[in-house]
Amino acid sequence: MDVIGVISNALQNGYASTELGTMRIASSLLFAAAIGLYIFCCYRWMTRKAFYSRTFNITLVGITLVTASIILTIQASIVVSLGMVGALSIVRFRTAVKDPMDLLFLFWAISAGISCGAGIAEVAVLSSLIMTIVLLLLSRTTVREPANILSVTLRGDAGPEAHILPVIRRACRVCTERSRIMKADHTELLLEIRARDTSALLKDLRAADGVMAVTLLSHDGEVVF
Repeated sequence: MDVIGVISNALQNGYASTELGTMRIASSLLFAAAIGLYIFCCYRWMTRKAFYSRTFNITLVGITLVTASIILTIQASIVVSLGMVGALSIVRFRTAVKDPMDLLFLFWAISAGISCGAGIAEVAVLSSLIMTIVLLLLSRTTVREPANILSVTLRGDAGPEAHILPVIRRACRVCTERSRIMKADHTELLLEIRARDTSALLKDLRAADGVMAVTLLSHDGEVVF
């Protein structure tokens, strides 16, 4: 049967493609809710952001249920599915995704909702388990430790710099200057370092002449080779 025949048959049958019972709808939504709660727990456990967003995590569960209900509605009626596609096409999202991991969890919730709504919850369960294993393995695999950011404030001009730079280079495997701010009464140096013993380095710098303040910052940024 060609495309015109399929459309004609659908028109003659009142656009009804699938008879959905209450039990099937309830079971699909319950599976979607269970997978959504599992994603909720995984996001809460795996996220390493300093400011955890509870509202975003709750949104993941809602997205799973909404996607499952959309897929169920599309199976029930072609007319409703076309109207839903047109309605969803005018939706504009203004919330920016700041972390790539958030985008991963969003697609995970959407795919789980599609699988549950299509009646193949096994795909959602297996993909969620495999996704969890992969995320755990990748999160525990560290190619290289991230560098630290060292901020040193020197009194006056950059005169004391000649005394502290040899101390930093002896204690660090990597030392790269990122910025230098020179003011009337002090100079601020920002260095990217990888030190063997950061505590000893901070003590040596604090005791050096001409050093007003020393700050060490750590970050979870990507490593650039």
